[in-house]
Amino acid sequence: MLADWLLIVLGLTLLVGGGEALVRGAAGIALIARITPAVVGLTIVAAGTSMPELVVSTQSAIEGNPGLAIGNIVGSNLFNIAAILGLTALVRPLRIQGNTVRLEWPVMALAAFVFHLLARDGLIDRLEGGFLLAALVAFVAYSVRLARRSVTAAEAADLGEVATASFGRAGRAAVGLNIAAILVGVGLLAAGSTALVEGAVGVASSFGVSDTVIGLTIVAAGTSAPELVTSIVAAWRGRDDIAVANVIGSNIFNVLGIAGATALIYPPPVPAEIIQRDDWWMLGASALLFPLMKSGMRVNRLEGAALLTGFVVYTTLLLGDA
Repeated sequence: MLADWLLIVLGLTLLVGGGEALVRGAAGIALIARITPAVVGLTIVAAGTSMPELVVSTQSAIEGNPGLAIGNIVGSNLFNIAAILGLTALVRPLRIQGNTVRLEWPVMALAAFVFHLLARDGLIDRLEGGFLLAALVAFVAYSVRLARRSVTAAEAADLGEVATASFGRAGRAAVGLNIAAILVGVGLLAAGSTALVEGAVGVASSFGVSDTVIGLTIVAAGTSAPELVTSIVAAWRGRDDIAVANVIGSNIFNVLGIAGATALIYPPPVPAEIIQRDDWWMLGASALLFPLMKSGMRVNRLEGAALLTGFVVYTTLLLGDA
């Protein structure tokens, strides 16, 4: 038991360092590549912070633990919206970019709905997994193309500060340092999340909790810890665009990328309780996010508290049924 708690502490420490490195590197790459930080949040940062979910879900499916594999995806998406955005908004109210409401949220909500439809028969097969991955590639390509064509005046001004945002360097040195920061950040996040999940599952298993519940709670929170740390660090540094895009992008990557890749590698059966209960919570949280962002184009502290309260209610009900 002591070893499990030590793994949790180690995991959290690595996650803090990884989140800082990833945000710094991603912001620098955005400026050098002449694209907005929000798009980098949707792509590089979201993919990097979603790596723990990919490893856990694919490994769980292969080892015959579908409850852990699918519960991790659904639980992570719910945790991202309700807990991470809620906590981040409590730390600092989040300004919302126009594209977040017009493009990114609709894709996230649609992806969650399509996932629910595909899972209703109790299995996500390889053909459906390939469709999900193809949709992810199309979304990323369109987002990058759109961002390169619609840079605002304020963002254009930011793009002039390449040296400052690239560790005081310019040219190849700046590119190398930012790529190194991203790689170090992703590595620390993956290692930290692995340690955190291993320790947390060890603690939870001693209480006889099912794989599905562990996947929806402990594992989902553990694999989403990179998103939590990255979003809080980004908001603290005034990068609301990265903080919000990281959450929405991670949810898109979880459903399209991780569920798709897991289905291609080893199609997982979907537990009935997830279809009947947890999927609806994920869809509800996704729908609720739209009016919260649309009102005043920001998520304030009161709205963040409401999201966090909703997550506490869900977790309490889930554990009560366990």
